[in-house]
Amino acid sequence: MSYSHGARYLAIGASALLATALTAACSSSGSGSGSSSKPLLIGTSLSLTGDFSADGQAYDRGYKLWASDVNAHGGILGRKVQLVILNDNSSPTQVDTNYTDLITVKHVDLVFGPFSSLLTAPAAEVAHRYGFAFVEGAGGSPLVFSEKLPNVFDVSLPVANELDPFANWIDSLPASQRPTTAAYPMANDPFATPQVQRVEGIMHTAGIRTVYSRIFPEEEPDYLPNADIVAGDKPQAVVLGSTDVPTVASFIHGFQQQHYNPKVFVAAAGPDQGQAFLSAVGGAAVANGMMVPDAWYPGYTNATSEAMVKEYVAKYGGAASDVNADVAEAYSVGEVTAEAVKATGSTSGSKLIAYLHGDHTFTSVQGPVKFNSLGENVKAIAFIFQWQNGKFVQVLPKGATGSVPILYPKTNW
Repeated sequence: MSYSHGARYLAIGASALLATALTAACSSSGSGSGSSSKPLLIGTSLSLTGDFSADGQAYDRGYKLWASDVNAHGGILGRKVQLVILNDNSSPTQVDTNYTDLITVKHVDLVFGPFSSLLTAPAAEVAHRYGFAFVEGAGGSPLVFSEKLPNVFDVSLPVANELDPFANWIDSLPASQRPTTAAYPMANDPFATPQVQRVEGIMHTAGIRTVYSRIFPEEEPDYLPNADIVAGDKPQAVVLGSTDVPTVASFIHGFQQQHYNPKVFVAAAGPDQGQAFLSAVGGAAVANGMMVPDAWYPGYTNATSEAMVKEYVAKYGGAASDVNADVAEAYSVGEVTAEAVKATGSTSGSKLIAYLHGDHTFTSVQGPVKFNSLGENVKAIAFIFQWQNGKFVQVLPKGATGSVPILYPKTNW
């Protein structure tokens, strides 16, 4: 759910590789709903307005880019894909209505997930009620999997594991270099809270004393009082369970006012929003050393990912570094669904659910996808990024392709 910088040059010939992959994924031996000139209707509900509109619109572009690529290579099972997209205005109530309408009124053949775990959970219930496989990319929190619905499949990294590379790096530091105290302010959100609480457990076990741990309302109008309390405790590490840029900016400004500088500062979301983040916090010098997790970025060295980025820029403009990770999540939903439909030769919900639960590893622009019994992707890749001298760079996992040394301790404000 992010805009990421630091993209590497796109691989020569990647578009050709993507074309080959798409052709393989979408070809059909024909059966059941296969040979037909009737469009293959795929329905989804997206937050085109409301609180999640920036992410919902990115998902809209990702789904449409995937559909365009698929149709350029013959469609799926010999049928051209036609997306049916309804606006849920970021409302859980409306998302329920929308999926019911897509299935019972518009009679779609398949459904794709919406944006946000808050909307994915009720949407998955509707899909389950009508026997539809539900492949999604933005519902990785425990909220979605707590019902243990057999039809839910998340192609992205489970939310709780987003910060694992960071926690493992802290744990690996020699005791003399490891932070001794830490603070864990968290928004009350199914994306932010689980990953920060997991880090707190790991760091506590490593002997790092918790001086502050609080969940505050996501819509809290003023974060400065929380920032002031944290600054007063002067922890050496801050792990912020943020959901957006304004939250992170408020904490940074509060820390600046208190002349407080942690040795390390990582936020669940916000620092990955490129220029929007830099502008909100006061420039690259202020952002220097800030860290953030993500499961994909435009410079990811995957041939189909590089081709998708190139196609996105050609279609929507901007630079490669402006491509939101939401786009890759949405595109991956299409890839995995197409592969399962091709393998089963059917759009039947029961057949797709059985196949997706099988011992199969799928390919996507985000990397490998393999589902456990809950529908979580156990092959997902986790990265940590950091702002360093005006550049957004990959720093973890250590030793991974593309990772550079971490700036630690971070520079003062």
